[in-house]
Formats: sequence, structure tokens, C-alpha cells
Amino acid sequence: MEAETRTPPRVALFVTCLVNVMRPAIAEASRDLLIQAGCEVSVPLAQTCCGQPAFNSGDADGGRAMARHQIAALEGYDYVVAPSGSCAGTIRHEYPETFRHDPQWAARAEALAARTHEITSFLVDVMGFTPAATRFEGSATYHDTCSGLRELGVHDQPRRLMRSVEGLSLVPLPDANVCCGFGGTFCVKYPAIANAIVDEKARTIEATGADILLGGDLGCLMNMSGKLQRRGSRVRAFHTVEAIAGRLAGAAIGEKA
Repeated sequence: MEAETRTPPRVALFVTCLVNVMRPAIAEASRDLLIQAGCEVSVPLAQTCCGQPAFNSGDADGGRAMARHQIAALEGYDYVVAPSGSCAGTIRHEYPETFRHDPQWAARAEALAARTHEITSFLVDVMGFTPAATRFEGSATYHDTCSGLRELGVHDQPRRLMRSVEGLSLVPLPDANVCCGFGGTFCVKYPAIANAIVDEKARTIEATGADILLGGDLGCLMNMSGKLQRRGSRVRAFHTVEAIAGRLAGAAIGEKA
């Protein structure tokens, strides 16, 4: 009997605005891990912003326009995967809520939402993936981003995947589930409050003695990395997928390559 041939799942990598502009290495690491997990990966060129800034700022019409565009651009794939709990959470929760009374778009929004995942959750919960071993001699602490943790239940998955990095010692971060102060447009609307929050977070990170900071959302990582650098800290920040894919030897977030 011939062995059954499985068709690789067709995955659309939703790069996100910040990753595209500020840290393309995260998209590259995400692509490499998805391919390693057995996926057929595409990066749809028509993708744009998920619309979260518009929704958060009260621009409902602008947000809906972006959501319609994204649905049309992404609905032809088996899965949509993003290296961001924030953007994945917008598609998973905001889109169905936005179109719940729109008969033309409601079903399409629900269908896309059901196929959309944050990358570490997708690799563990959907693909049952164990990454190839990589090595980094050092210690890391991990921050649970608000959207990934509270909207999508991302907690154990990144920690499980990070155990594949040989030589990496994971140091618990006290109050790892406490906001870093970024909050999308929150840090723009309330800069003084946001700065106080991230200052406390940076002090907590430094107190762990870890060499690097890991997390799942680039906005949060940029916020924390910026504060750490302004404090003269030696702690360097990377996205979780960069650690899992063996990309910790290069420039950290906020550093020049």
C-alpha cells in the first residue's frame, strides 16, 4: 500500500505593518518556521493594515474599509498566521463584531476569523510542531503581551517552543502579564501614563538579570527596548520567533544592523 500523501496547508503570512517597516527579520523567521512545520507559505502582496489603529481611534468607517480589504485578500488560504497577537486578535474578534449585522460580510468575516492564528499558537496548537534545535548561550525573560494572552490564550505555546533553543536559560519575569504601556494608540493618547508603566516594566526586566527580552508583539518589544536603551541597560530585545529560528546572533530590536 502506498503511503498517503498529505497536502501541505496553504498559509498566508500576515506580516503586520510594524514588522514590514521596522523589523522584516521577524517575517523571515516566521516564514522559515512555517516552512519547517510543513506549510506552503505565501505573503499576499495585497495585504495592508488590519485596521486596528482606526478601530481604536473611533474611525469605524476606516476600520471597516480596511477589514473588507483584508478579508478579500486573505480568504483564499487555509490559514492566516501573524507574528502578532494584536493583529491576529483584531481579525479574530474585531472583524466578526464589526460585520455582525452586515449580511454581505458577516459570514466571510467569521470564516476568516476561524482560520486566523498567532504564530506560536498555530505552530503548537494546529501543527503540533517541534522546531529543529538551535543554540544560544545566554538567559532570556519573556513578556506576555496583552492581546496575545487575553484575546487568544497565548501563554504556554511560546514557552514550549523556546525550550528547543539549546543553551537558552529562561528566567521568569515577575508580573509578566502586566501591560508594558504600549497599548497601540494608548501610548500616543496618554504618553505620561504609558511612560510610567514602561519604566516600571523596564526595571522589572533588568532585575531578572536576563541577557535578552523576548515577546510576541513588535510594538510592545519596541516600547520596552526603547526604554531599556534610554536607561543604559544591556538587555537586548528580540521577537520569540527570532529565538526559535536561531536568529539571536544579529542586531537586536532598536539596534542598527
